Amino acid sequence: MTLGEKLAKLRREKNYTQEQLAELLGVSRQAVSKWESDSAYPETEKLIRLAKLYGCSLDELLLDRPAQPPREAERSSLDLRSVSFERVSERKIGSLPLWHVNIGFGRVAKGVFAVGLVSKGVVSLGLVSLGVASFGVVSVGLLGIGALAVGLIAAGAISAGVLALGAVAVGVFALGACAIGQFAVGAAALGHYAALGDAAAGAVAIGFSDAKGTLFETVRDLTPEDVRSVGDILERTVPWYLECFRKLFLLFVK
Repeated sequence: MTLGEKLAKLRREKNYTQEQLAELLGVSRQAVSKWESDSAYPETEKLIRLAKLYGCSLDELLLDRPAQPPREAERSSLDLRSVSFERVSERKIGSLPLWHVNIGFGRVAKGVFAVGLVSKGVVSLGLVSLGVASFGVVSVGLLGIGALAVGLIAAGAISAGVLALGAVAVGVFALGACAIGQFAVGAAALGHYAALGDAAAGAVAIGFSDAKGTLFETVRDLTPEDVRSVGDILERTVPWYLECFRKLFLLFVK
C-alpha cells in the first residue's frame, strides 16, 4: 500500500472529508488530494501532524508494517484470570499443609492457615472463606467476620449466628443497628423474649422512643423496680438452655 493509499484510507476511517482535513492542517484541499493520489509528498511537519491526527506512528505511515496497538490497549487486554500465585508449606498437620496461599480465579486455598480468593482452613482468610475462624467478604465459620458473616459468633455488615453483631444482625442474641433474635439489642430491635433499643418490640420491650411488649414495655428510664420486674419475667419465660443469653441481656438492661 502506497503512502497516498494509506492517507486516504485513514482519512475515511476518521470520517473526514478532504476539505475538513485540509482545514485542520492549514493547507488546501488540492494539496490533500495530491498526497492521496501520490502526486505530491507531505512535508515532514505535516506527516507528524497526520500521524497524531490518525493515532498512528510515522513508521506505520511510511513503512509497510501493520499498526501496533497502543500501550494502553495492551495493558487493558491483560486477562486477570491468568494471574495466580501459590505457596504451600511442606509441613502438614494431618492431611492439611500448615499453611497454603493460593490466589487466583478458580483456585482454592486449603490449609490449617489458608489465604486465597476462596479459602478453607482452621484459620481462613479470603473473599470467600470457610473455617473455624474465617475472615473475608463472605465468611462462614465458628467465628465468622466479614461483610456477610455466618457463624456461631458472627460479626459483619450482615451477620447471622448464635451471637450476631452487625449493621443487620440475626441470631439467638443479636446486637446491631437492626437486630432480630430471641434477644435483640439495637437501634431497631425485635426480640422474641426481650428487646432493647430506640424502637423495641418483644415479650419484654425496652425502648427509648417506642416500645411494644406483651409482658412488659417502657419508654422511660428503668427504675430499680423495673429492672427487678424484667429480671423476674425473663427468669419465668426463658428456657434453661438460653440462660446465658438471658444473663447477657440483663447486663445491657442494668
